[in-house]
Amino acid sequence: MRVLLVDAANVVGARPDGWWRDRAGATGRLLRRLAAPLTGDDVPAVDEVVVVVEGAARDVPAPDGVRLVRAPGSGDDALAAEAAALAAAGRAVVAVTADRGLRARLPAGTDVRGPGWLLNVLDRMAGNRPG
Repeated sequence: MRVLLVDAANVVGARPDGWWRDRAGATGRLLRRLAAPLTGDDVPAVDEVVVVVEGAARDVPAPDGVRLVRAPGSGDDALAAEAAALAAAGRAVVAVTADRGLRARLPAGTDVRGPGWLLNVLDRMAGNRPG
Protein backbone atom coordinates (compact mmCIF):
# COMPACT_ATOMS: atom_id res chain seq x y z
CA MET A 1 0.00 0.00 0.00
CA ARG A 2 0.90 3.63 -0.22
CA VAL A 3 1.69 6.40 2.21
CA LEU A 4 0.21 9.85 1.71
CA LEU A 5 3.02 12.24 2.70
CA VAL A 6 1.80 15.82 3.10
CA ASP A 7 3.75 19.08 3.21
CA ALA A 8 1.40 20.80 5.69
CA ALA A 9 2.82 24.31 5.30
CA ASN A 10 2.52 24.10 1.53
CA VAL A 11 -1.06 22.82 1.60
CA VAL A 12 -2.20 25.30 4.27
CA GLY A 13 -0.61 28.14 2.30
CA ALA A 14 -2.35 27.17 -0.94
CA ARG A 15 -5.55 29.05 -0.08
CA PRO A 16 -5.64 32.67 1.07
CA ASP A 17 -8.10 32.04 3.88
CA GLY A 18 -6.29 33.91 6.67
CA TRP A 19 -4.05 31.00 7.67
CA TRP A 20 -1.16 33.43 8.30
CA ARG A 21 -2.96 34.82 11.36
CA ASP A 22 -2.94 31.39 13.04
CA ARG A 23 -0.63 28.87 11.36
CA ALA A 24 -1.03 26.29 14.11
CA GLY A 25 -4.83 26.56 14.00
CA ALA A 26 -4.90 26.25 10.21
CA THR A 27 -2.62 23.20 10.40
CA GLY A 28 -4.82 21.63 13.08
CA ARG A 29 -7.88 22.05 10.83
CA LEU A 30 -6.02 20.38 7.95
CA LEU A 31 -4.95 17.49 10.18
CA ARG A 32 -8.51 16.89 11.37
CA ARG A 33 -9.67 16.76 7.75
CA LEU A 34 -6.89 14.28 6.91
CA ALA A 35 -7.91 11.96 9.76
CA ALA A 36 -10.91 10.71 7.74
CA PRO A 37 -10.20 8.04 5.12
CA LEU A 38 -9.67 9.70 1.75
CA THR A 39 -12.19 8.71 -0.88
CA GLY A 40 -12.79 9.45 -4.53
CA ASP A 41 -12.11 8.10 -7.99
CA ASP A 42 -8.89 10.09 -8.27
CA VAL A 43 -7.57 9.05 -4.85
CA PRO A 44 -4.98 6.27 -4.69
CA ALA A 45 -5.47 3.74 -1.90
CA VAL A 46 -3.31 4.71 1.06
CA ASP A 47 -2.83 2.87 4.32
CA GLU A 48 -1.05 5.64 6.22
CA VAL A 49 -1.19 9.43 6.30
CA VAL A 50 2.02 11.18 7.33
CA VAL A 51 2.13 14.96 7.65
CA VAL A 52 5.26 17.07 8.03
CA VAL A 53 4.74 20.07 10.32
CA GLU A 54 7.20 22.85 11.01
CA GLY A 55 7.65 26.20 12.68
CA ALA A 56 4.61 27.56 14.55
CA ALA A 57 2.65 24.42 13.68
CA ARG A 58 5.25 21.97 15.00
CA ASP A 59 3.44 21.43 18.31
CA VAL A 60 -0.09 20.82 17.01
CA PRO A 61 -1.66 17.62 18.35
CA ALA A 62 -1.90 14.66 15.99
CA PRO A 63 -5.42 13.34 15.48
CA ASP A 64 -5.97 9.59 15.39
CA GLY A 65 -5.12 8.24 11.96
CA VAL A 66 -2.42 10.80 11.18
CA ARG A 67 1.28 10.42 11.97
CA LEU A 68 3.20 13.67 12.33
CA VAL A 69 6.81 14.31 11.48
CA ARG A 70 7.75 17.34 13.57
CA ALA A 71 10.54 19.05 11.63
CA PRO A 72 13.18 20.44 13.98
CA GLY A 73 14.30 22.80 11.21
CA SER A 74 13.43 22.81 7.54
CA GLY A 75 10.16 21.11 6.70
CA ASP A 76 11.48 20.38 3.22
CA ASP A 77 14.48 18.55 4.67
CA ALA A 78 12.23 16.53 6.97
CA LEU A 79 9.83 15.64 4.16
CA ALA A 80 12.63 14.60 1.80
CA ALA A 81 14.19 12.45 4.54
CA GLU A 82 10.84 10.82 5.38
CA ALA A 83 10.15 10.10 1.70
CA ALA A 84 13.60 8.51 1.36
CA ALA A 85 13.07 6.38 4.48
CA LEU A 86 9.66 5.22 3.27
CA ALA A 87 11.01 4.37 -0.17
CA ALA A 88 13.95 2.48 1.39
CA ALA A 89 11.40 0.46 3.40
CA GLY A 90 9.65 -0.48 0.15
CA ARG A 91 6.67 1.80 0.67
CA ALA A 92 5.10 3.65 -2.26
CA VAL A 93 4.72 7.37 -1.58
CA VAL A 94 2.15 9.90 -2.74
CA ALA A 95 3.67 13.26 -1.79
CA VAL A 96 1.60 16.44 -1.68
CA THR A 97 3.55 19.64 -2.32
CA ALA A 98 3.83 22.37 -4.91
CA ASP A 99 7.44 23.13 -4.01
CA ARG A 100 9.50 22.45 -7.15
CA GLY A 101 12.78 22.26 -5.27
CA LEU A 102 11.34 19.73 -2.86
CA ARG A 103 9.79 17.70 -5.68
CA ALA A 104 13.26 17.37 -7.24
CA ARG A 105 14.60 15.92 -3.96
CA LEU A 106 12.03 13.13 -3.70
CA PRO A 107 12.96 9.52 -4.54
CA ALA A 108 12.41 8.31 -8.08
CA GLY A 109 8.94 6.89 -8.53
CA THR A 110 7.29 9.18 -6.00
CA ASP A 111 3.76 10.09 -7.10
CA VAL A 112 3.60 13.86 -6.55
CA ARG A 113 0.32 15.74 -6.31
CA GLY A 114 -0.26 19.44 -5.76
CA PRO A 115 -2.05 20.99 -2.79
CA GLY A 116 -5.04 21.83 -5.00
CA TRP A 117 -5.61 18.13 -5.65
CA LEU A 118 -5.69 17.33 -1.93
CA LEU A 119 -7.85 20.32 -1.02
CA ASN A 120 -10.32 19.41 -3.76
CA VAL A 121 -10.52 15.81 -2.47
CA LEU A 122 -11.09 17.06 1.10
CA ASP A 123 -13.72 19.55 -0.08
CA ARG A 124 -15.61 16.86 -2.02
CA MET A 125 -15.52 14.58 1.01
CA ALA A 126 -16.99 17.38 3.15
CA GLY A 127 -19.69 18.04 0.56
CA ASN A 128 -18.22 21.43 -0.37
CA ARG A 129 -17.28 22.75 -3.73
CA PRO A 130 -13.61 23.72 -4.08
CA GLY A 131 -12.87 27.35 -4.32
